[in-house]
Amino acid sequence: MMKNILYFILFISSITNAQHFIKGAMNPKIDSDWVILYRIEGTKQVFVGNTTIKTDSIAVNGKKQAVGRFEFTLKPQAKAGAYRINYRTEGEGFLDFFYNKENISFTFNPDSPEQSVTFSKSSENKLYREYITAISTAQGKLDSIQIAAVQNPKSNLKTAYKNAYKKVNTIQNKFIETSKEKYIAPIIKASVQNNSAEILTSVDAYLFNIKNTFFDKLDFSNKTLLNSSFLTDRIVSYVFYINYSDDNRTQQKLYKESIETVLSKIKNQAYKRDIIEFLIVQFEGYKNLEIIDYLFENKYNKLPEILQNQKFKVEKIALFATEIGRISPDFSWKENGKTLKLSTLNDAEKYVLAFWSTSCSHCMREMPQLHTYLKNKKSIKVIAFALEDDAFVWENYSKTNLFGWHNVLGLNKWQNETAKTYQIFSTPTYFVLDKNKKIIAKPDEIEDVKEYFDTK
Repeated sequence: MMKNILYFILFISSITNAQHFIKGAMNPKIDSDWVILYRIEGTKQVFVGNTTIKTDSIAVNGKKQAVGRFEFTLKPQAKAGAYRINYRTEGEGFLDFFYNKENISFTFNPDSPEQSVTFSKSSENKLYREYITAISTAQGKLDSIQIAAVQNPKSNLKTAYKNAYKKVNTIQNKFIETSKEKYIAPIIKASVQNNSAEILTSVDAYLFNIKNTFFDKLDFSNKTLLNSSFLTDRIVSYVFYINYSDDNRTQQKLYKESIETVLSKIKNQAYKRDIIEFLIVQFEGYKNLEIIDYLFENKYNKLPEILQNQKFKVEKIALFATEIGRISPDFSWKENGKTLKLSTLNDAEKYVLAFWSTSCSHCMREMPQLHTYLKNKKSIKVIAFALEDDAFVWENYSKTNLFGWHNVLGLNKWQNETAKTYQIFSTPTYFVLDKNKKIIAKPDEIEDVKEYFDTK
C-alpha cells in the first residue's frame, strides 16, 4: 500500500493494486499538526480525510532541519480528479494536485507551495509541473517582447516575437501530444494563452486581444476542467483583473459585462448556479451590494427553481440586509400609547439607531455621552433599541436619562428577532440612517458617531 505525502522522501514497499497513497513532506515544518484532504468538484471542496503531520529531520548542507511529513491512503473507489491538501486555517495554506490511480509523493515549502512543490512519484503531476515550468518561461518571454513593442511601437521586434511565438506553440504542441490519454490532457490543452500571431503595437489592440480571446481555449463542458480549480481561477482572472477600471462607475459596468460573458459560456445549469454563488461570495468580500443584487435578481433568481439553494439565498440576503446603502429592516414599537414604525418616522433629517443594553457597561457609559452630544442637534433623532431580559431596569433608566429619544424595548436580548435581523452580536452597535432610513454609516463607537456628524 502506498500513501500520498507532502515533503517526503519516504515510501512504503508493501503496495497493493487496490489502494494508492499520497505522501507529503514540508520544509520548513509548520506549527500546525494537521492536514485535510479534499477532492475539488467545481467551486466546491469535498472532504476526503484528515491526518496529522509528523516531525522528522533531514540533512541540508550538513545540518539537520525539521520537516513535517504526512500521508493519506486512498480507498480503491477514490475518483480520479483534482485534489487539495489544506494545512492552515488562515492565509496561503493549500496545495492542489491531480490523482489518477497512481501513488503520489511530493515535497514543498508551506510558505510558497505552488512555487516549491516537487513530485518524486506520480507521472501525471511530474508531467504537469514540467509543462507549467516550460510554458510559463516561454510565455513570459513572448509577453516581454509584446509589452516592449507596445511601449515603443517603432522598435523592430517582429522577428523576435515570431520566434518566441513559435517557441510557445512548439512547447504547447509537444505537451498536448505527450499528455494524450492522461487525466491532465484537457487542462494542458486549455492552459495556453491565445496569443496574437502578429506582434501588436498599441495598448488597445493588445488588451482587446487578451479580453476577446480569453475563453477561446476553454471547454466549459469538459468534466476534467469542471472538476478542478482551473475554470474557477480563469473566471476570477477575467472578472476581477482583465476587466478592470480605476473609475468606480466604469468598473461596475465592466463587472456586469464580464459576468454576462462568463455565464453565457456555461451551459450546465448546476455548474452555472455554483459559479453564480461563487461570484456572490467573492463580491461579498468587496461589500459590492450593487453587483450582489444584480447577480441575485438577474441571474440566480432566473435559474430553474429546483436548482436554487433557498438556504443560500436567505443567508446571503440576511447577511447584506444591514450593509451601508441598504434600507434599514423595518420594525415597530409602542410609544406613548401609539404604534410607531421605523419606516414611517418623519421627525428628523438623520437618525442614529443604537442597539444597547442596561447590562452593558460600555452602553451605560456611552448612552449618556450620546444623549449630551445630540441634545441640541434637532435634525438628528435617536432610536435607542434596548436588548433586555426584562423591562424593569430599562423603563426607569430610559425615562430618566434618555428623554427625547425613541426608546424601544427588545426582550429576549440576543434572541430578539430584530437584533438577529440586524446581526447584533455586541452592544453598543450604531447605525446612522438618512431620512429615508437608508443606512449611511456604521460607526464602531461613540467617538466615531461624533466624528461622523462633526464632519458632515
